Amino acid sequence: MSEYYCLVAGLPDVTFDGSKAGYSVEKFREEIMPELSAEDARIVNLSFCKLDNANILLLLRYGNEVELQTLGCFTKEQLIDIISTAKEGDARSKDVPAYMYDFLDYYFENIEQNMFWEDILCTYYYDYAVSAPNKFVAQWFEFNRNVNNILVALLARKYKLSVSECVLGDDEVAEAIRTSGARDFGLAGTLDYLDEVVRLSENDKLQERERQLDSMRLKWLEDNSVFNYFTVERLFVFLELLIVVERWAKLDADTGMQRYKEIIEELKSGAVFTDDIKK
Repeated sequence: MSEYYCLVAGLPDVTFDGSKAGYSVEKFREEIMPELSAEDARIVNLSFCKLDNANILLLLRYGNEVELQTLGCFTKEQLIDIISTAKEGDARSKDVPAYMYDFLDYYFENIEQNMFWEDILCTYYYDYAVSAPNKFVAQWFEFNRNVNNILVALLARKYKLSVSECVLGDDEVAEAIRTSGARDFGLAGTLDYLDEVVRLSENDKLQERERQLDSMRLKWLEDNSVFNYFTVERLFVFLELLIVVERWAKLDADTGMQRYKEIIEELKSGAVFTDDIKK
């Protein structure tokens, strides 16, 4: 495992306190990524892939002329080529995460269907990320998937909608959330953060709730990387913090409410989320 003494020592102080970071995800990509080993770069790129996922969906929905948001691992031109490669069945680059091609294959096979494309892509992405060779990073994505599953299941219960159709993954935790009628999904004692997630989900102030959830996520990162001083894990944690801080700098209460409404409408719609994709 590589040690990054100078890189970590030179990281600026960034806190999740409502102020601007003074450092950006873009700078991280330009200044830090070139210094990483190929193996560690693939690990850190799992965070950037979240941004690619959003851009892939934009391109599929609106076409090649759409203006993309912050770029992830790939430029707009590269993403267009990835999509075209999958559509035409051309030879695939080993530099592209396999889950992207897997999702695009499924998309083009079912393009006429009304489906939760965002959730389907998330399923492929999380299945890929939780299999990461880095134990800390794999656990981070597992933690996030569990938290998101709990939140969407509680939301579905609140509006008397199907829980099973909105839960991602096929591990024991996902299956318990999907099938249990217990308030705690039968997971008491299994997830030490379950009670906190349930408590935060009950906060009716959406923006405040989302900030608290992000604070909980960032605390998990710090608590679980406490002994990783100059390794790739410390850089990964810093990047995740930057992503959260930048996202909040662009959000407002209206944006949060709009996304909340979109989630409810998605759950109420007749979109298909097949069992084979959930797994």
